[in-house]
Amino acid sequence: MRKLLLGLDLGSSSVKASLLDADSGKSIASKAYPEEEMPISSPENGWAEQDPEMWWNYVKETTAFVLKKAGVKKGELKGIGIAYQMHGLVCVDKDQKVLRPAIIWCDSRAVSLGEKAFQALGEGYCLPHLLNSPGNFTASKLRWVIENQPEVAAQIDKIMLPGDFIAMKLSGEILTSETGLSEGIFWDFKSNGLSKKLLKQMEIPEHWIPKAVPSFSIQGKVSKKAAKETGLDEGVPIAYRAGDQPNNAFSLQVLKPGELATTAGTSGTVYGVCDQPLYDPKSRVNTFVHVNHSEKNPSYGVLLCVNGTGILNSWLKKLMGGSRLTYDEMNRIGSSALIGSEGLVFIPFGNGVERIMQNRPVGAHLVGLDLLKHDKSHVVRAAQEGIVCALTYGFRIMKDMGMNLQTVKAGHANMFLSPLFRKTFVHMNRVSLELYDTDGAQGAARGAGIGAGIFASEAEAFQGLSLLETLEPNVNFFEPYEEAYQQWEKRLNELLRN
Repeated sequence: MRKLLLGLDLGSSSVKASLLDADSGKSIASKAYPEEEMPISSPENGWAEQDPEMWWNYVKETTAFVLKKAGVKKGELKGIGIAYQMHGLVCVDKDQKVLRPAIIWCDSRAVSLGEKAFQALGEGYCLPHLLNSPGNFTASKLRWVIENQPEVAAQIDKIMLPGDFIAMKLSGEILTSETGLSEGIFWDFKSNGLSKKLLKQMEIPEHWIPKAVPSFSIQGKVSKKAAKETGLDEGVPIAYRAGDQPNNAFSLQVLKPGELATTAGTSGTVYGVCDQPLYDPKSRVNTFVHVNHSEKNPSYGVLLCVNGTGILNSWLKKLMGGSRLTYDEMNRIGSSALIGSEGLVFIPFGNGVERIMQNRPVGAHLVGLDLLKHDKSHVVRAAQEGIVCALTYGFRIMKDMGMNLQTVKAGHANMFLSPLFRKTFVHMNRVSLELYDTDGAQGAARGAGIGAGIFASEAEAFQGLSLLETLEPNVNFFEPYEEAYQQWEKRLNELLRN
């Protein structure tokens, strides 16, 4: 009988499921729904909401698809892992009914409340204890609900992160994780527990916060109700959960100090692991508990996040031709322009406030356009270079924190499918780039294998992980890419001064 593991990856664009054969370490079936991006509601400027029940419907569809495609028989599935979009807020009542749409990661309505808490608690407390400002994270979003929707707050029994909600729908149990509490800014890094001081300051009842379990552990089992809805066997253990960035790092076997992972989907990230609780004095990059953290063997993930990355590229594709234009064609168009796009600069911050900009709503800007010189090749190249420049801006903050950034790992997906993007990333940051055949859903499946005891070690969990390509920087390109970055940063600073 086969030993199979199911990984679920809940993003803001789609839900992906992957079935992993534990013996070979290879994915045997995968599917993402919907074909087009999931809708994000924005009732007011700066708001971003999704219906958690929509997520659950797509979980059911993707799960049913991969089970059927792989011909899964009773007893073959040994564990389920869940990865999810970070920093969201789901509120449910005592009957586990959703009380309002989920406030998701790119929603910026609560920035001022996070800043207010930061000032009240004091920088001297927040940075060493929380390693972050409350800023625009889950705790601040919950405070917004308390202040602005008291009728909702009065009914809250538990609050959850998006992955906790999916686990609840599968098992009927409401739990969270230590890494999840840290991403919501509920975790005190000094006491290695829930921050009661923050809860008191923000007037958040402690009993609203679910019990935390280790990322790798048995965290409930598929209920009879969920089994009927999904086609899963009743009793299959949920054995792993993590936010998308810690999980992406895990999926690339980034678990030791000095290792780094990067993504460039709707948002773009660099995530580096360290064994010391490092923090940026301005909280522009953020430190969270990593999936393999323990009190005896601490492990932290420093996250650089840029909201406006792949979303800029997809916006540009729609503008230039939509379904008539492929991303490969766009990449070829952009590659015909010179490095630096002849002075055309794209500032990509058009998807909510940016943490590396200290939660300022900078917006997206095309700067330096010359109608007699620039064409679509310059615009495409400027967009991709602008995304890399934004990541480089954060990269340099991480270096200033004392992180050693030399080799970065990424899945061969999203923006990293673009040769233009990859070359720009490698040379602007002067790093080696390793590309792997994996994704968040596969990572969640491997995590479930560890949590359920199917794999005897981390090394065994990553058999079957394929390195596709390694890109090394060429010193001859350092100068032109540095000039392009300096031009980008100059334009950014001009905008920030206005």
